[in-house]
Amino acid sequence: MSRIVILGAGISGHTAARYLDKWLGKKHEIIVVSPNAKWNWIPSNIWVGVGQMTEEEVTFDLAEVYNKTNVKFLQAKGLSINPEGAGENSTPFITIEYTLPEKAGEQENVEYDYLINATGPKLNFGATEGLGPDHGHTVSVCTAGHAIEANQKLQAVIERMKSGEHCTILIGTGHGMCTCQGAAFEYIYNVDHILREEGVRDMARVVWISNEYELGDFGMGGVHIKRGGYVTNGKTFAESLMVERGIEWITRAHVKKVEAGKVHYETLDGEFHEQEFDFSMLIPPFAGVGLQAFNNAGEDITSEVFAPNGFMKVDADYTPRPFAEWSAKDWPRKYQTPKYKNVFAVGIAFAPPHPISKPMQSTNGTAINPTPPRTGMPSATMAKAVAMSIRDMVNGAAEPTHTASMAEMGAACVASTGSHIFKGTAATMTVFPVVPDFEKYPDTGRDLELTTGEIGLAGHWMKYILHHTFIYQAKLKPGWSVLPD
Repeated sequence: MSRIVILGAGISGHTAARYLDKWLGKKHEIIVVSPNAKWNWIPSNIWVGVGQMTEEEVTFDLAEVYNKTNVKFLQAKGLSINPEGAGENSTPFITIEYTLPEKAGEQENVEYDYLINATGPKLNFGATEGLGPDHGHTVSVCTAGHAIEANQKLQAVIERMKSGEHCTILIGTGHGMCTCQGAAFEYIYNVDHILREEGVRDMARVVWISNEYELGDFGMGGVHIKRGGYVTNGKTFAESLMVERGIEWITRAHVKKVEAGKVHYETLDGEFHEQEFDFSMLIPPFAGVGLQAFNNAGEDITSEVFAPNGFMKVDADYTPRPFAEWSAKDWPRKYQTPKYKNVFAVGIAFAPPHPISKPMQSTNGTAINPTPPRTGMPSATMAKAVAMSIRDMVNGAAEPTHTASMAEMGAACVASTGSHIFKGTAATMTVFPVVPDFEKYPDTGRDLELTTGEIGLAGHWMKYILHHTFIYQAKLKPGWSVLPD
């Protein structure tokens, strides 16, 4: 019997767990380790953040779901990995620390035959002084709890505007190396929509601030899309949406510091600026969760297993090269660590070989460019591929049997720009491949027949339907495995 341990129960970890349970659960042992008691459909947190959904609508209890399966759930966080075992015991293990209230702080070693690192990111609010809801002056929609607080503060500002006060809303990225511009992108449009619904849009100055070189970069180096029979770029698409709604924008910006009601930021030209606000939601940069690694002798090998940013190294080409020499072929396909063939990393947990957007620095040497997105549809796709590989390796395959390179897969994104059954809209975009391949598609790096963008009410209905579909699937309801990931 093999034991498969999955660190993390987000989109990628939970996807791997449910498929491995379906394929192997009756004959082998599957353990999911997550510090969180609840699963969160993160894409809908933006609706919680404007009061259009409740926490209960975007979360569910993980233990209740896993209790219906062959999966063992441990509410704990991973501390370290011993991929060679320790001393005379050569069996690999991880060290965990329980976060379950009645066992909080207790540590345990959990042995494994296969390990999937799907921890997701650390929300690195500390990278920018004064950033974040816990110890700073901005709100977040990265968790359901954060989104609840964001809505409470947004509603307070709306009340101020109803009383005749003009207010400034600032939304975007809170550091020069942020990813996940998409969440902020959706949130700013939903805030704009709510302000209009409440009749106070004319009392609000709404400002977007981002580390993107141009609007519509999204950490993917920009995108050219086919729309209505013609080709346009992401910059034009995004700018048109903001102009239509009277949203101002600041790009090429690194937020250096946040004070109460004021952001200090640097731009690529080396200039320093300030922007006052009454309400601000800024996405933090991501980092690895801080897992350590030790060899059999107890020596620290963290730098061998993880990149400096804390994400796990996999079968990518991490050779430092100039931007012009980077290739789609550099990206991982198996998500298997080079030295330890029974260890995999998926979703945000794996270390990208390089950014997709061109790395840039201000004249002061400050890095200002988005880091690669690895969430949503690609996260689930790579998790399913790794689950299939482990299934086959458990049954005798010598190597991973399935691949899911981001340079060979597409992604669909339905970005809400306002929630309403009749007046709601969403931008529906498809991209293929996620990582551009200029050898195969010399003009734009992507297949323009499969890279499209539209906006309208139908997109809102689609996003709302997908919200319920994916939660239904994640709860392992009847027929879940025939639904798309």
